[in-house]
Amino acid sequence: MALTLEQIRADVADVLGEDPADIPDDENLVDYGLDSVRIMSLLERWRRDHGVQAGFVELAEKPAIEQWAPLLGARG
Repeated sequence: MALTLEQIRADVADVLGEDPADIPDDENLVDYGLDSVRIMSLLERWRRDHGVQAGFVELAEKPAIEQWAPLLGARG
């Protein structure tokens, strides 16, 4: 099952304890408290549940939902 932009936002909000509506697509997620441990947690979840092939470094270098979407193969 392909990952969606909405699912990325929901999962990020979940690990940050935020409402998904409060997480903009273009904001640096580090500013919202996303750290390397949380990125790894998200990546492992997406690898397990969605077959994502992206690496940690790719996500850490571009910590914004809109930048992650193509790396994660997200649709819509």
